[in-house]
Amino acid sequence: PGVVNYLPGAGEVVGRHLIEHGGVRVVAFTGSETVGTQVIQSGARIRPRQSYIKKLIVEMGGKNALVVDDDADIDGAVQAIIESSFAFAGQKCSSCSRLITLPGTHEALCARLKEAVESAVIGPADEPATTVGPVIDGAAQKRINEYIALGRSEGELLVQAQVPSPCQRGYFVGPTLINNVQPGARIAQEEVFGPVVAIIRARGFSHALDIANNTRYALTGGLFSRSPANIEQARRDFAVGNLYINRRITGSQVDTQPFGGFKLSGTGAKAGSPDYLLHSMDASCLTDNT
Repeated sequence: PGVVNYLPGAGEVVGRHLIEHGGVRVVAFTGSETVGTQVIQSGARIRPRQSYIKKLIVEMGGKNALVVDDDADIDGAVQAIIESSFAFAGQKCSSCSRLITLPGTHEALCARLKEAVESAVIGPADEPATTVGPVIDGAAQKRINEYIALGRSEGELLVQAQVPSPCQRGYFVGPTLINNVQPGARIAQEEVFGPVVAIIRARGFSHALDIANNTRYALTGGLFSRSPANIEQARRDFAVGNLYINRRITGSQVDTQPFGGFKLSGTGAKAGSPDYLLHSMDASCLTDNT
C-alpha cells in the first residue's frame, strides 16, 4: 500500500484529477495526441500550494512506416508486416500503418500479402490460434470502418479479410490493405489505430525515406533490405525513435531497445531503459571541500 496503487475509473475523471492534483509530481501518460497535449497544458500550470514543476512523460501516436527495398527478403517482410500491422488488431502505437514499396518488390509483395491477409485467423483474443482479435470497443470499430471507407476513396482496396460469422461477441474489423495511396492522403497521414495499412509506391530508396519521414510523427519505423548502403542511409536519415532492420517494428525489448519517439509522438523519453528512471527523480550534486 502506498507504493503501487490501482485506481480504476474513466480517464477523463480519474486522470484529470490526478494530473491537476498538487501532490502529484510526475505524470507518465500514453495515449492520443489530443489528450497528450492536454496533459502537457494541464500539468504545466502551477496550482495553490504547489512549489515544483511537474515532470511530464507523454507518449502519443505514430504513423509508422515499413520500407521494403528492391532486394528484400519478401518472405521475411510479409511475416513482419502481418505481425507489425495486425497483432493486437493494430491497436499499438508502434503498429505498422504505412507500407512503402520499391518498384522491384511491389507486385510480388502485394500478391503475397493479399494471400496472407486472406488466411489470417480472426477470432477471440484468448484463443491461441487467433491472428487478429477484436478492437477495444464499438466507438473504435466505427472510427476504423470510417477510415477504411475513406481509404477506399483515396486508394484501391487490395484486400479486406472477412470476419467469420461466429465472431459476434466483440467488435471485430477485418485486417485491410489499401493499395496505391498517395503519400499526402489522409489514410497515409492520420493515425487510425486499427488493422489498416496504406501501401505507398516510391520511385527509389531516397524517395521512400522522404515518404516515411513526411508525417507529424516519429515513433517507429522499419526497413527490409540486403543493401549495406541503403541500410546505412536508413540508419542516418530515417527519423524515428526506434528503427528496426529486417524484423517486425513492434515488440521492443526492455533495456535492449529503449522505446519512445519524438515530433508529435511524444516528449522523447525512452521507456525500458535506465535513463527512464531519471525522469521520476530529482538530481542533486553534493560538493564538499574537505
